[in-house]
Amino acid sequence: MTVIKNATPSNDLSLEQLCVLVDLPRRTVRYYIQLGLVDRPEGETRAARYTQAHVEQLLNVKKWTLAGLSLDRIREMKDAGPEPALPLPTRRPGSVEVWTHLLVDEGVELKIEPKRAGLSPEQVRHLMRRVLDALQQIKKEQTE
Repeated sequence: MTVIKNATPSNDLSLEQLCVLVDLPRRTVRYYIQLGLVDRPEGETRAARYTQAHVEQLLNVKKWTLAGLSLDRIREMKDAGPEPALPLPTRRPGSVEVWTHLLVDEGVELKIEPKRAGLSPEQVRHLMRRVLDALQQIKKEQTE
């Protein structure tokens, strides 16, 4: 966990503090601001201050770039309105998908494409445990 020292009472951050929080280099943050993907800071040069809104904008840009979106597409999404959802990749013949397949019981299967479902590996494991527990509970209720 990163500790930010010397933040002002209003929770304004310096560029250095912002970069530590979002795990991006200063050059990248400045580039995203230049492109209009992130709002300009309050003040200029060393007096520039960043807020929680900047943190959220940068984390969203980071999330979208990791999902494979171009910076142009991210700018279009930002201009389109508040907090757009990640567009699902186009499915077409020949595309490769990784599915998680759980045989729950005879005749019961669960298939998940984690990326399209927006689930992390831990969330997929949690879902599978819950499905297995739910089936056991249903079977238990039938025998009572």
